[in-house]
Amino acid sequence: MRVAVIGVGVIGHVHARILTMLGHDLVAVCDPDEKKTADFPNARRYADYRQMLCEVMPEAVHICTPHYLHAAMICEALKMNIHVLCEKPLCIRAEDIPRILTAERTSQAQLGICLQNRYNPSSLFARAFLADKQNIRGGHATVVWHRDAAYYASGDWRGKWATEGGGVLINQALHTLDLLAWLLGDPQHVTACLSQTTLGGKIEVEDTAACFFSGTCDYSLFATNSGATDFPVQLSVYADGDMLTLTPNAVTVNGASQSLPEDTLPALGKVCYGASHTRLIADFYDCIGSGRRFAIGAVEGARSVKMVLACYQSKGEKTDI
Repeated sequence: MRVAVIGVGVIGHVHARILTMLGHDLVAVCDPDEKKTADFPNARRYADYRQMLCEVMPEAVHICTPHYLHAAMICEALKMNIHVLCEKPLCIRAEDIPRILTAERTSQAQLGICLQNRYNPSSLFARAFLADKQNIRGGHATVVWHRDAAYYASGDWRGKWATEGGGVLINQALHTLDLLAWLLGDPQHVTACLSQTTLGGKIEVEDTAACFFSGTCDYSLFATNSGATDFPVQLSVYADGDMLTLTPNAVTVNGASQSLPEDTLPALGKVCYGASHTRLIADFYDCIGSGRRFAIGAVEGARSVKMVLACYQSKGEKTDI
């Protein structure tokens, strides 16, 4: 397919590389930084995404831009019946969710959101393991990473409410929130406490969060960017007397390691991205080609955004999601 990429920073390069691996034609790239687009001499290069969409009319576009730009770009491309694959989060404002849902519903094109951790072999094992469990007592996840002042200074949109939409929850922990809801169901309420533990005065947003979700199944999340280094994300579920624990590359049940399919895909970009971008992108284009509906559209992408926004509203009080 004829594909374009908007935003060619680190994650945009990952998307471009995978598209080439899968045999698609990268016809155009867009970024206001000409130095970044210069890395793609065989593609048409633009600074304005609307101009690119109108002149090139790609069959699909990948949105790999700062968070605050996602909603408008998604809606613009879908109105032109261009397939869209957007990096997380779907958006950063509650009022953008119905706009995107309408744009998706009225478009002839498909929308996909990059929540690639659902494609990890460990996540797929957990999904199958929990499918027939009758008594899921609860779950807990931890995200402990290191993000310092230099990281937030690397992009002027980072660490600000208006442009990133939040801190550790909407950026680093969003994938884990998505997995919790995907495995255990949508919560109805949350009580969350947010803080700045190491980055006070350097960012506007939270670097640490403790969140307690309640509903059909209760679960919790502790997330921080104040770790000494990046530690593997861990998610545990207690179900039918069994304790399931997964990291991105391993699963144990009651402490015993479980056999997973060998993962031969390389991790592209940052180590924390994992290898499942390739699986997700391949599935997205298989859905387009076969007419199958891609599973992670606007409704699924909005799920974790709604959870995050409720956490930001909570301020230590029980809040509806």
